[in-house]
Amino acid sequence: MNYLQLHEQNKENSLFGRYITLHHIEPLLQKYKVETIGKSVLGKPIYKLEFGTGKTKILMWSQMHGNESTTTKGLFDYINFLNSKTEESDTILKNFTFCILPMLNPDGAELYTRENANGIDLNRDAQNLSQPESIILRNIFNEFQPHYCYNLHDQRTIFGVDDTGNPATVSFLAPAFNESRDINAVRLKAIHVIVAMNDVLQQYIPNQVGRFDDSFNINCVGDTFQYLYVPTILFEAGHFPHDYEREETRKYIFIALFSGIEFLHENDIVISKIDDYLKIPQNKVVFYDFVYKNVKINYDGKDKIINFAAQYKEVLYKGKVQFEARIAQIGNLDNFLGHVVVDANGEPFSSEENDFPKIDQKADFCLGKSKKVVNGLINN
Repeated sequence: MNYLQLHEQNKENSLFGRYITLHHIEPLLQKYKVETIGKSVLGKPIYKLEFGTGKTKILMWSQMHGNESTTTKGLFDYINFLNSKTEESDTILKNFTFCILPMLNPDGAELYTRENANGIDLNRDAQNLSQPESIILRNIFNEFQPHYCYNLHDQRTIFGVDDTGNPATVSFLAPAFNESRDINAVRLKAIHVIVAMNDVLQQYIPNQVGRFDDSFNINCVGDTFQYLYVPTILFEAGHFPHDYEREETRKYIFIALFSGIEFLHENDIVISKIDDYLKIPQNKVVFYDFVYKNVKINYDGKDKIINFAAQYKEVLYKGKVQFEARIAQIGNLDNFLGHVVVDANGEPFSSEENDFPKIDQKADFCLGKSKKVVNGLINN
């Protein structure tokens, strides 16, 4: 099957970039039977969609963290597939029932923050249930009684796939259900879906799929739902080279969604895939957005050769997310990689502010007379 072609046929072109809010998705929701299941802290509606009539029930939610919108785009691409009225989509709808909360944290989405309007991380509120959004999700979980849960997130550009030198474009986790991180029949079901998705993704992004850390935290939603005997899968949409808007990554989220559901429909598990799951390399913090090597500075009257790194900060400005490169680390970067690497070859550093880099300074500077760096990138 040509998954990329399938994605192109079902891509929701009205959703683009990193800033996705209710304003962007509400026109799309009008095409379907949609239910308002509650309100956010600031009174914004939280919506639920249901598709299908099948016996296997799958609960999906996205933008629990408001600034994590890639999976929302991939989710709407998949919703388009479910409603494409093809033989494949009709088969899926006959065998599955999907309950989808496309934006659990609309206040955070509007503000482009991880937390909700009360400053609470909803993915650490699974036990306290202190926030209206957390209560809504738990109520839906209890009412719908899913057979599987899909917990859809983004991860930062800092993550790579172990020591491969590749970014973690997509990562998965079958969350632990206890401190010892045992694997029971429930967790094993989630593991099998992840292995199936990884097998397909390796055809498109080889060595760019990671396995997220499975340290147990009962306050996390995924760990709690796994503890409550429902197989739960964490999705993390990450960085693809030069794809800061994550339009490439959304393709692979769609492919993961499609191939995982396809696997559940077509396969009866007879052989444990734990070893295959554990062979997926773990996520590792190894990347900066920019690394500058062999830069000459003059410090206390002495010339030195240093390395330093810069990282984008995502800033919401007039309804758009802007990427502002700022210096993040100076010194030994032996254990780090850069999505962009610049070798200064001993050229001196200079900027309007000072003659050596400082932490949190904007990445606007010169390397010698020929290389002008603007917002992290060499300006040709």
